[in-house]
Amino acid sequence: MAKKATKAKPAAKKAAKAPAAKKAAKAPAAKKAVKAPVAKKAAKKAKRKPNPALMKPVQPDAILGAVVGTKPAARGQITKKLWDYIKKNGLQDAKNKRNINADDALKAVFGGKKTVTMFEMTKLVSKHISA
Repeated sequence: MAKKATKAKPAAKKAAKAPAAKKAAKAPAAKKAVKAPVAKKAAKKAKRKPNPALMKPVQPDAILGAVVGTKPAARGQITKKLWDYIKKNGLQDAKNKRNINADDALKAVFGGKKTVTMFEMTKLVSKHISA
C-alpha cells in the first residue's frame, strides 16, 4: 500500500533553550560572625593585702585618749572611735556635714579650734599619736 503523504508537521519547537547554567553566584564576602562576647573567666584577683604600716597599733596621747581611750590601736580604729564620739554627741554641723563643731574635749585635740573640717580633723589628730 501506498503511504499517504502526510503533511509535514512543523518541526516541534526546539526545546526551549536550556537555561544557561547559572554561574555560581559569588557568595557575598563572608561576614565575620558577630559572636556574643564570651564571658572570659576573670582572672582571680589576688586578695588585697592590708598595708601593715596602717594596721600597726599607735599610742594616742592623754589629750586624744580622753576621747578615744588610752589603749594602743590602729589609725583607722582611732578615726572610727573619734567619729563614734562625734556622732554620739551630735557634734557634726547640721548645715554642712563636713564640719565638726568641737566640744571641750575635742577642742583640746583640735588645737583650740572651735570648728574643723573632717579632712582637717585627721591632720590635727595625727599630732596626738605616737608610733
